[in-house]
Amino acid sequence: MIEKTAKKSRQLFESGHCCAESVLIAISESRDISSDLIPKIATGFCGGMAHTCGPCGAVIGAIMGINLISGRTSSDESREENVAIIQKLIFNFKDKFESINCFELTGCDLDTPEGQKAFTDEHIIERCLDYTEEATRIALTLLDERK
Repeated sequence: MIEKTAKKSRQLFESGHCCAESVLIAISESRDISSDLIPKIATGFCGGMAHTCGPCGAVIGAIMGINLISGRTSSDESREENVAIIQKLIFNFKDKFESINCFELTGCDLDTPEGQKAFTDEHIIERCLDYTEEATRIALTLLDERK
């Protein structure tokens, strides 16, 4: 199921969803979670937090997917398990790609015409597809390990 879902996140990105949306949709669908808010709540995180050279949208989408499954529903519940899973996601992603920052991963400032041109001309989307797929894979692996 993990590999199928990771591939699904890639396909979603290829079909026009952005990185954060793709990861969140794939993870939520893999756990039969649906909401009118998905993918809406992920849209602004795409392209390094709305093209501000911030955190990778795929990582943020994975964090949101993890939160759907291990997040708390009331303030008196512990956050420890959720925090531990998200920390592992970040460490594992960084270990594989050396960063969780969109600008560092792509080398593009997506808020500039030059950055957009480089993203297209240099086929950087191929890297982003890999980031999307791997963030999904890591998140689901960590969620499965908690059982």
